[in-house]
Amino acid sequence: MSESNRRIVSSRHLADGENWELSELEFGMIIAYNGFNRWIQRCMAAAGLRELTSLEILVLHNTNSRNSEKRLSDVCFLLNIEDSHTVNYALRKLLKLELIQSDKRGKEVFYQTTAQGRELCEKYREIRQQFLLEGLGKMGFQGQELRDVAQLLRGLSGQYDQASRAVSSL
Repeated sequence: MSESNRRIVSSRHLADGENWELSELEFGMIIAYNGFNRWIQRCMAAAGLRELTSLEILVLHNTNSRNSEKRLSDVCFLLNIEDSHTVNYALRKLLKLELIQSDKRGKEVFYQTTAQGRELCEKYREIRQQFLLEGLGKMGFQGQELRDVAQLLRGLSGQYDQASRAVSSL
């Protein structure tokens, strides 16, 4: 079997020629992204709330982070989301479910989790510890290895962002 037939990629036509390894990495990111989305939705369901989308879960956790108020622009920036409308919709749904509260000051609206939202995030954290982190520890994948992968992913994010800005001018 030739090396090109052993490549694990999602789109064979993107894996021809030099730097085919990027296609293999992209396939890994695709399946990791989908696995991560599936995980956070099922973890949140186990914590007691089935109706949240992946984005709504991420927005809730981000709003809960560091126990500080967040603006729509803060959440978008930290999650690297360009379409603020999707985040705004998530915030409205979380408000309706009384997981977050808002405080309007002038033209700015600040969000933070309610006691119910913090309790849900804590239950999620406990389930994550039990079912995800313990498994990673048994695989020996923790500490510095996780930090190295996180750094690589942040670097790749910047590269993809720069490439998307460049291609927008075509």
